[in-house]
Amino acid sequence: MAKKTYTPEENKVLKSMFLNSHLVFTNFNMTKMEANGFTMTMSPAIESIYGDDMEGKKAAYARHQAFFNTHAVAFDFIAGICYAMEKDVKAGRLNGETIDAIKASLMGPTAGMFDSIFFNCLRVIGAGIGIGLCSQGNILGSIIFIILYGLSQSLLKWILLKLGYDLGATFIDSVFNSGLMDVATRCASILGLMMVGAMTATTVNVPLNWTINVGKTSVVVLDLFEAIYPGILSVGIVLLMMALIKKGKKPITLIVGLIVAGLLGAFLHIF
Repeated sequence: MAKKTYTPEENKVLKSMFLNSHLVFTNFNMTKMEANGFTMTMSPAIESIYGDDMEGKKAAYARHQAFFNTHAVAFDFIAGICYAMEKDVKAGRLNGETIDAIKASLMGPTAGMFDSIFFNCLRVIGAGIGIGLCSQGNILGSIIFIILYGLSQSLLKWILLKLGYDLGATFIDSVFNSGLMDVATRCASILGLMMVGAMTATTVNVPLNWTINVGKTSVVVLDLFEAIYPGILSVGIVLLMMALIKKGKKPITLIVGLIVAGLLGAFLHIF
């Protein structure tokens, strides 16, 4: 696809949308999720497209107040598509219901794909590197995490905003009909799970120091577990925490519980 040349007005609108999109969670609520943030992001486009057409503005603002929720990066891609489509609505080539349908069809698949990439992959990699450096007193740990997890999102938001605007409604036909979205979502999910597994193996450590004496024989309990499956205690702790969180236990309660268990184990010379 040839590089598109934007008019000064389009550049101005895209930059304003990009900046506004970073404030999406300041208006987050459990009723409409990101609807307020999406409306605020679309505001520069709506004002530019509809101008003095007050009825068109009202309809556009009301349209984007519908329930909406996706990953913060995919958010900009969908906003870019909606910017292009609002122009088509103004020109009479589309109706507003089409934009509603496009948003509804995109927010689920893109959320799953980008959650896997950023939450389960980049965040895990960034945290693993950052925690390792910070534990050694190196401030680069915090900086690297911000770059890998924060700055990368902001950069990709800008790229995808423009890409969404360039593609417009044609994206739906080309990606969904070809099955590419399902493949990309599945691949991202698999990659995310792999990163979580790698993070568990390298950062979760259960320093079991328990030896059972049976007559003249000493049995190291950790060696028994490692013989069954290397790292089984680390995996077990992670799965236990996940199960408890799913049952509604608060993370802070689990953290305190682990600290207490660690201190008690150290006192009893188990750890």
